[in-house]
Amino acid sequence: VQVVESGGGLVQAGGSLRLSCTASGSTIFMVNFMGWYRQEPGSQRKLVAMIPATGKSAEYSDFARGRFAISRDSAENTIHLQMNNLSPGDTAVYYCYADVKEDYSDDFHDYWGRGTQVTVSS
Repeated sequence: VQVVESGGGLVQAGGSLRLSCTASGSTIFMVNFMGWYRQEPGSQRKLVAMIPATGKSAEYSDFARGRFAISRDSAENTIHLQMNNLSPGDTAVYYCYADVKEDYSDDFHDYWGRGTQVTVSS
């Protein structure tokens, strides 16, 4: 299973970025939740947003609610994170995860991408 993020970069404060993430692999039977975490240097990884396979009832952290929007294309195991009104405090590495059940397993396991850097300049 591979989880690959894209869309990070440098943006000025007040600007927008759209991150994308796809989970792929021949052994995938089902992908349940997918989501985004972020990690600033010296800090723990924090949840940004997550979305179930139905694409409904997404959950957001307080700092993301109202500015960020997560969406999902379940047929493609792809999610997007639209980030608006960005501030320097949003600077971090953004990691995508996918909660995956593979053909040979009875359980779901989390798979993580390598992360994409988001830098917001003041």
